[in-house]
Amino acid sequence: MTAPASASPVLDAVRADSELLESDLAQFLAELPTATRRVAGATDGPTAIWEALRLAFHTPLADALGSKVGQEALRPAGGQALRPSITYWVYRNYRGFTDLAESAADLAAIRRVAVAVRILLKASVVLDDIQDGSAIRYGEPALHADHGIPLALNTGFSMVLAALRHAAHPGAVQYLEQALEGGFIGQALDISTRLPQMRSEVMAGSSTDRTRFWETVATMKTATLFWMPLNAAAITLDVPEDERAELHDAMRTIGLASQLFNDLTDFVPEFSPGNTYEDFDGITNRVYLTLLDTAPELLDVAPELTGTRLREFVLGHEQLGATIVQLAEQSVELKQSAKERVHRLCRTSDSAAYYDLTIDRKGHVIERLRDAVRARYA
Repeated sequence: MTAPASASPVLDAVRADSELLESDLAQFLAELPTATRRVAGATDGPTAIWEALRLAFHTPLADALGSKVGQEALRPAGGQALRPSITYWVYRNYRGFTDLAESAADLAAIRRVAVAVRILLKASVVLDDIQDGSAIRYGEPALHADHGIPLALNTGFSMVLAALRHAAHPGAVQYLEQALEGGFIGQALDISTRLPQMRSEVMAGSSTDRTRFWETVATMKTATLFWMPLNAAAITLDVPEDERAELHDAMRTIGLASQLFNDLTDFVPEFSPGNTYEDFDGITNRVYLTLLDTAPELLDVAPELTGTRLREFVLGHEQLGATIVQLAEQSVELKQSAKERVHRLCRTSDSAAYYDLTIDRKGHVIERLRDAVRARYA
């Protein structure tokens, strides 16, 4: 395993890559009106048409991309906020930190893929908030709360198409299409648990089966957000298939850690402002599933155990604190396992440090959550 290097040169690279991505996103938005007119088949038309596009297409899309939801910045001591990208980590790992002139074509391709991935991740937020009925995410209004559901839906789907067109690289585009399909399937599995017949089906299985169901949903829905940018970049750079497979599996592990974190934040207000206790209509929260294992007599009424009843059961459970601590520990272990696997494929210590900064900044402050619940429930 390659040990992480000192932070300074790595932070310089992260800052340069982050600024490049933000600049490319700004350029994408600046060119959006022209691109829209080209798609519409004309470069001129009644003023009302272009004003309608500004209000109903350009502005919602710009708001969605400009949102910092789900993209908590890393703030080095005394430094500017950074938003590292896993796409650029792949580029740095396989093309280096210096003497990059020979990889100019690769960088140009990666820049397009990085923009496409950011657009797709933002689109997933727009659509997920609508499906979950979330008006607030991390203290910021959801897009549909500001623009209404019809425009938000149209914006989310338009962002998907714009991202695929922007990515350009045929292999990356094909992969992104497959990843998106998997993500939509994962979202469908998650939503299915709100249906009484599916609640009965899941609860009729064993504890192991319920855990596997949770893992499947988390893999297809959450892990996609990690392996999609990594694999798109790796395909663009022709990374060897065996290494891609290892990195893909590591991203699955970090995805499970991230979903555990998300599940736990439902119960820790300071880590999920505005979203605490919001998921009592489904059964894909790992805390709920773990506590249900302690009360088998409730499994027969699982379809009715929702909303207020489920909330009372969970929040009043004597093992709630111990369960939260246990799952927080598991989340940290999963994250560490993924890190060790990625480090084994890091070409340099700088690359290992870059990866660590990228994962630790994503809002999934897993160790801090673990420490907080330890202190609370000790």
